Amino acid sequence: MLNVAIKAARAAGAIINRAALDVESVRISQKSVNDYVTEIDQASENVIIETLLGAYPDHAILAEESGSELGNPNSDHIWIIDPLDGTTNFIHGFPVYCVSIALEVRGKIEQAVVYDPTRNDLFSATKGRGAYMNDRRMRVSKRIHLKDCLLSTGFPFRAGDDLESYLNLLRDITPKVQAIRRPGAAALDLAYVAAGFSDGFFESGLHPWDMAAGSLLITEAGGLVGNYTGESDFLYQHECVAGNPKIYAQMVPVLKPYTKIVKTSKTNLTAHHDVGASLEIEQEHSAHPEPLSKKPTLSRPTRVKKSF
Repeated sequence: MLNVAIKAARAAGAIINRAALDVESVRISQKSVNDYVTEIDQASENVIIETLLGAYPDHAILAEESGSELGNPNSDHIWIIDPLDGTTNFIHGFPVYCVSIALEVRGKIEQAVVYDPTRNDLFSATKGRGAYMNDRRMRVSKRIHLKDCLLSTGFPFRAGDDLESYLNLLRDITPKVQAIRRPGAAALDLAYVAAGFSDGFFESGLHPWDMAAGSLLITEAGGLVGNYTGESDFLYQHECVAGNPKIYAQMVPVLKPYTKIVKTSKTNLTAHHDVGASLEIEQEHSAHPEPLSKKPTLSRPTRVKKSF
């Protein structure tokens, strides 16, 4: 399965690289304010889905552009796809973007590929077998003090994003670290944490396809990934914090006051998910060319929440 995902990612990367030679000729449309999709996003997604379903026709698909329209909606094997993470960078010729593909099996991410076509860097992982960059084993960084760390994040850019809250968070965390970067492609940011190039990552407003592959890279490289409260339930919660274990533990207390997760006295309101419900939540966060509520529902198992 990992080899098929790698084949799909490289095929998509070839499309992206060809288009990057003349990026000004690429057709662009706007999903919402500051949120764009190009014909290359769509062509990349098409070749990924064609490759995956060609090998596994009974698997399900959850992709950024086509949602869960394709594949078998009743499968417990779900391919989570971002065909071009960092579209705005790509449009401007800023060479920080990637392809992200993950396989979720019964609620757990088991295969992951993040491919950077501009550098031909391939990040991959299989659950329980470690994480690799170009066939070389990756480990998260060994820094133990937050003040010595380089963190990456993403800025709010959609209409309705809580910019003021983010600015307050930035004021809280910036004096506590060595530096913060905003590269513009969350999947690649997570891969860089897994490789030890940066020490931690945090961002809100994310979607499953932004985080799925990168999260397995990090855990297989010895790191931790969760939501702002430090709990392991993050993939459908629109927020993510990641880092090596010691840095993760120091980031969570700073981030926790800024969580958007709503809880009741008994359980998290969004603890029980199916993909259809998750996609309806996505509709509230970003405009989509079709009504997501009409997409088929995929059954998902109950997630057991763990306190950090």
